[in-house]
Amino acid sequence: MKKRVFVGGLHHESDTFNPIITGRNEIWVTRGQDLFVKRESSISGIINTLIAAGYEVIPSLVARAVPNGVWDHAYYQELKTELLQKLAQAGSIDAICLSLHGSMRVDGIGEAEQDLLEAVRELHPATPLFTSLDMHATLTRRMRKAADGFVGYKCAPHTDTYETGIHAALMAIRTLESGKNPTMASVRIPMLIAGEQSETSVEPMKSLIRELREREQKEGVLACSYLLGFPWADGTENAVHAVVVTQDNQAQADSLAQELAGIFWNRRKEFCFYNETRMPADALEATKQSIGEGVYPVVISDSGDNPTAGSSGDVTNFLSLILSDPLLSKLDPPLLYQGFYDPEVIKEAFEKGVGASFVCRLGAKFDTIKSKPIQANVTVRALKEKWEGANGADLALLDVQGVDVVVASKHVGCYDPMMMRALAAEPTKRKAIVVKLGYLEPEIRAIAKRSMMALTTGSSDELFERLPYKNLPRPMYPLDKEFETELELI
Repeated sequence: MKKRVFVGGLHHESDTFNPIITGRNEIWVTRGQDLFVKRESSISGIINTLIAAGYEVIPSLVARAVPNGVWDHAYYQELKTELLQKLAQAGSIDAICLSLHGSMRVDGIGEAEQDLLEAVRELHPATPLFTSLDMHATLTRRMRKAADGFVGYKCAPHTDTYETGIHAALMAIRTLESGKNPTMASVRIPMLIAGEQSETSVEPMKSLIRELREREQKEGVLACSYLLGFPWADGTENAVHAVVVTQDNQAQADSLAQELAGIFWNRRKEFCFYNETRMPADALEATKQSIGEGVYPVVISDSGDNPTAGSSGDVTNFLSLILSDPLLSKLDPPLLYQGFYDPEVIKEAFEKGVGASFVCRLGAKFDTIKSKPIQANVTVRALKEKWEGANGADLALLDVQGVDVVVASKHVGCYDPMMMRALAAEPTKRKAIVVKLGYLEPEIRAIAKRSMMALTTGSSDELFERLPYKNLPRPMYPLDKEFETELELI
């Protein structure tokens, strides 16, 4: 008789400095048999590995959203209840294998993963429970106690989501087929690290990931991970964690987790912005110099308001700075800015139509604290209805006082140059492009003759000292510079 494994998950990176509540309209849910359609995702890696090994997969649901503010409480409870009902109705289960993010938060609850995992444990207190996690997961003590094993992504940008799903499934398979109980250990490392300082193609992450892979070759080791936490969430347990899962050997797990934590802590000073990084005004001066020398397109990241890191996507400060620049606001062809989340402006643009001009207040519709709207007479250059590449968002290209600005009706990531092309704006023909992004995704990077990250303000501010932390445990590196610490098992 086939062994039966229940699968499902919730995926979101929640920025607590972003006032937007991520609701039903921003969340897409895949249910039941639709989960068996192969995608480059951790849940597909889990499912396909289990099926290939001869297991029966019991699917529930996977809910996801673009990084944003915390989730709506009522809708989270609805999805959680649905998943738990499917688990209760599934009958006898040999293992549970979930695809979670690790830094999802819910309005009025806080950390979602610990809440969900504890609820699963109430139904199945002794069933082996494994989950894949994002590299930027925030491990909590309650999460740690509620699961048998975690494994995180080892690539940033995250090109190994499918492979991490495979890894999670293999932990379940090895546990069921060996009859050995999994044992897990984690060590807290008091550090905050942005994704823009931890790409795995460069040091120190390149060799730190190699340390994980080397230890995973040891007899009895199921998984080794560095979970980097999420710096744009003001949590009481936010930090980096070294996590090790072994087969029925707690001493081995403890020893390896402490060893890996020490290695990471000892390399803390090596983390830095390794791409060209400038303050906003300096980035604009460097852009003008590069254009004058014939080196373009120049691509600038508006990193403080990066929707893919959970920011609101409507902070206007950097655009205001560009509009005040007599050269960059009058480029030919115009500087191209991707993009802004503003449903009100989109609605009016579609009502007026291509070629029409109207006065509007652009931006700062959701985050009204960090910036203010830009009042301008805009002209509609192009429209795209329900673009599939942005979760069905309506798009508009607006001429805003000499700058071409992409505006979206939904909170979407701005990493894809096809969003510009969908509006007949070819980025390779522009001299300067701004994207609300942190590190550049490969598709954008390929366009740039020169790229730089501007340390702008917003809910994904790369300068952590500018963020209003209230709950973050201290001391914390690099906020508190150098301090003595003992790296302890949690």
